[in-house]
Amino acid sequence: MRVFVTGASGWIGSAVVDDLLAAGHEVTGLARSDNSAAALEAKGARVRRGDLDDLDSLRAGAEAAEAVIHLANKHDWSNPASSNAAERNAVQTIGDTLAGSGRRFLLASGVAGLSQDRAATEADPSPFHGPDSPRGGSENLALEYVERGVHSVSLRFAPTVHGVGDHGFIAIIGAVARDKGVSGYPGDGSTAWSAVHRTDAARMVTLGLEKAPAGSRLHAVAETAVPSRVIAEALGRAYDLPVASIAPDDVPGHFGFIGGFFAMNLAASSTATQELLGWTPTGPTLVEDIDAGAYSKF
Repeated sequence: MRVFVTGASGWIGSAVVDDLLAAGHEVTGLARSDNSAAALEAKGARVRRGDLDDLDSLRAGAEAAEAVIHLANKHDWSNPASSNAAERNAVQTIGDTLAGSGRRFLLASGVAGLSQDRAATEADPSPFHGPDSPRGGSENLALEYVERGVHSVSLRFAPTVHGVGDHGFIAIIGAVARDKGVSGYPGDGSTAWSAVHRTDAARMVTLGLEKAPAGSRLHAVAETAVPSRVIAEALGRAYDLPVASIAPDDVPGHFGFIGGFFAMNLAASSTATQELLGWTPTGPTLVEDIDAGAYSKF
């Protein structure tokens, strides 16, 4: 299958490209820089230059492909409105281009906001609608295109897609621990995150491309709930730091923007996804990765 991938040189996207190529698909990746383009070409992928603001490039990439996997996001935490607008515009451009074709459109989403009192499931609809909502309401927008003849599928990633080289949320929490001299966790440490190893997430995306029905919501989740205290204890071992509770009122000041996420319950299951796709995560757990030194070089 000819697949156009945005975010193709990113943390998740680069692993997805590897898995797609290994499965025999023809990949064209969106690349902003010469380095990203060279990395994609070295793998055997084709390159389309552009970024999320280059809607003409997104349109052309979608027109030439049999499927689109949209993984790019600006992730500008200092200006979320800009990130949300770019995401919505990109999804609308791709959706409009694919309308009436029956071609596949998989897009990255997340489990945040689905549930706070239990593990979120694939049956939980996203509560985010409209351009001013998180990620510009892109999951619901993409799924609306099913009625317009697009084979849309939501890829909900765990808040930590971990592994050696990860610069995401766990790396940021680790950086806070080193800066503060203590590996902290919010309150009593009972809030929990779901987690998945990068290679497992990539395998799920490929299987989702090949098998998921239109309108599916897939969960890239291997561990349903890793308590924040357990994460902090593992980072404390990695950095030889004391571990301590951070009072809820002090969480924003101690952790910065990441504190709001670390204090949230972002647990999620993937039972339905595993059964649908025949997908079984086999990579290391989050704590195994931390204990093995995956975050010790930052």
